[in-house]
Amino acid sequence: MLKIGIIGYGYWGPNLVRNFNSLDAAKILAVCDKAPESLEKVRRIYPGVGTCTDYRDITSSPEIDAVVIVTPVFSHYELARRALENGKHVFVEKPFTSTSAQAEELLEMAHKKGLKIMVDHTFLFTGAVKKIKELVDQGVLGDLFYYDSMRVNLGLFQHDVNVVWDLAPHDLSVMDYVIKSKPLAISATGMDHFGRKTENIAYITVYLEDNAVAHFNVNWLSPVKIRTTLIGGSKRMAVWNDLEADEKVKIYDKGIDIGSREGIYNLLVNYRSGDMWAPKLERAEALKTESEYFVNCIMNGVQPINDGHAGLRVVRMLEASDSSIRARGRIVEL
Repeated sequence: MLKIGIIGYGYWGPNLVRNFNSLDAAKILAVCDKAPESLEKVRRIYPGVGTCTDYRDITSSPEIDAVVIVTPVFSHYELARRALENGKHVFVEKPFTSTSAQAEELLEMAHKKGLKIMVDHTFLFTGAVKKIKELVDQGVLGDLFYYDSMRVNLGLFQHDVNVVWDLAPHDLSVMDYVIKSKPLAISATGMDHFGRKTENIAYITVYLEDNAVAHFNVNWLSPVKIRTTLIGGSKRMAVWNDLEADEKVKIYDKGIDIGSREGIYNLLVNYRSGDMWAPKLERAEALKTESEYFVNCIMNGVQPINDGHAGLRVVRMLEASDSSIRARGRIVEL
């Protein structure tokens, strides 16, 4: 049985405590948080779980095998480093770290000690993303042309990161998982409308190998909530609307056929419009699936799909986005 300590019981922490607590192969020994009222909730809901206010009680405990870090991003590096130094596997909320240099150091430390790092890229474990990955790998969409994502809503404004670091990790991690083409460069623009020195709206373009492109719209100021991704291929196109109760993923047999070189020069194209179908998706809670996966990876020596290297790739894209925004959209090579 994997013995777990969890640091952080704020916004996302309760969800991880609930899911890890439900697993037969894991046991939560302690939850750490600075807020007494948060720990009181833990004691009331999980009377068998210990509580503490000092994270070192968890990172240095000889009884704990793995540390789950659910705290603001600026603290991820220090907490993960302390856990790894003490021989603990690490599960850390997204984004992995504040800088790529921090991520690289943690990866090297984990490698030397034979420990696992897993980053909480929860969407990889949704039925929708699993199905999209399956369809892409099977070539159902054909060669991929574009990946277009919109993740907007009104709030929640974060105090420690801009909208890029808050919202974009979700979609960058999905793109990194689904698309095989390597990101080559990034161009991004963003605006801070309230003098907080943190952008509340941003547009990110990722240039990929194989003449593919990805675009991300992240926004804290939208009057409506939108969670939609379009993936265009040479054979078919996919639409993923995460706010749909049913049929979150739809596949459209639509596209353009160009039959000859002469047709290209003369713009003689054929528009193909076929059927639409919605594949059946898994219904399991993504976070529970991810929690089970983390335990399984440690117990059976499996390398996670959302390991520290995946987390590092996302952090590098976030850093490049910030650099491009500061330079008013200048292209930043990856």
